[in-house]
Amino acid sequence: MKIGKRIRQLRIRNGLTQAELASRCELTKGFVSQLENDLATPSLPALNDIVEALGTNMSAFFSEEKESRLVFGKDDFFEDARDEYTVSWIVPDAQKNTMEPIILTLNPHGTSQVMMPHEGEEFGLVLSGSVCLVNGGKKHRVKKGETFYIRGDQEHYLQNETASAARVLWITTPPLF
Repeated sequence: MKIGKRIRQLRIRNGLTQAELASRCELTKGFVSQLENDLATPSLPALNDIVEALGTNMSAFFSEEKESRLVFGKDDFFEDARDEYTVSWIVPDAQKNTMEPIILTLNPHGTSQVMMPHEGEEFGLVLSGSVCLVNGGKKHRVKKGETFYIRGDQEHYLQNETASAARVLWITTPPLF
């Protein structure tokens, strides 16, 4: 691990200048610069002061952050087929994230699960066919290429009132599916 790179990363994440970090640790700006460029090595007490000033601890400072996976393909998707619809989770383990995208395929005359009122928001893009968004008892037709954006504060669901399947990219925050 490059200690200087990690110090710089955390300093920037915390919105501090080198001078501000140096002041908090009773060091010079020049020494902080040397540390960040791996031209100097801090003593253990100095490193502890820096780590605390950056709002973390030694254990967290030295833990390697796992690189998050950014791209997913069909082999990563998980499908759950029901009588009236199929849910395709298109980002593995998305329930641990801030938002959860799915592709919902509504069979002809099918209805999605009813989403109970919740804190959060939802976005949908109709990929094919058309659906009826029922939000708070009111129906809204959404056709291919159109989107919807709703708050989760009312009971809502999607219906397919046609004789052909409809596909919707549906994103919720927080994850609900």
